[in-house]
Amino acid sequence: MFIAVCAIALLCFMSLSHSAPLACDNLVRPLDQLDLRHLEGRWALVAGSLSQPSYLERFKQRDSATVNFSSNTSDTNISYTSTILLDNACLYNTYNISLEGSTFTYDGTDKSNLSTNFSHTSCHDCILMRINADSGKRQHFYLFSRRRALEQKEMEEFRAQVECLHMPPPAVLDPTKDLCPEKTAGDPAAPTEDKTEERQ
Repeated sequence: MFIAVCAIALLCFMSLSHSAPLACDNLVRPLDQLDLRHLEGRWALVAGSLSQPSYLERFKQRDSATVNFSSNTSDTNISYTSTILLDNACLYNTYNISLEGSTFTYDGTDKSNLSTNFSHTSCHDCILMRINADSGKRQHFYLFSRRRALEQKEMEEFRAQVECLHMPPPAVLDPTKDLCPEKTAGDPAAPTEDKTEERQ
């Protein structure tokens, strides 16, 4: 009898120990295919986590951020402009990217150590970007939406995804903060910076 109870307990433990990784595999899986029409336009950064605490603290200093994917005749080479509102100043950067499935790489030799994929999210008007830097030694995980604030269940899913990646709890941006006006990096009134840790 004792042996039978131990065997049942062991089976239950094994079942529980295998359920978490399977759930995480589902939560952080890359998209099978990216819909470029869905991607096009402006997205507000809602929350994010970075694997290195020092980078996460720097991330928390920003007031708001956006990415704006531009339309392009090519299905594989597109561009996007990121904006960051930091210390009452707007920082703009435009990146050319090469897209393959739901993964893209940044064009240019100085950005060759970065790769990004779009991960699954149940939020209907969100995109989830997972950036690997320095050959995967550092990760950035960003949740963007057409809305400035999401529902509780949507944020709970993102926090679970961050936990699955063994990253620090995400920082959530204040949805009442202004967004930078839409400008291009070529605009002389738009200061730029090219720091990997600030990249989105």
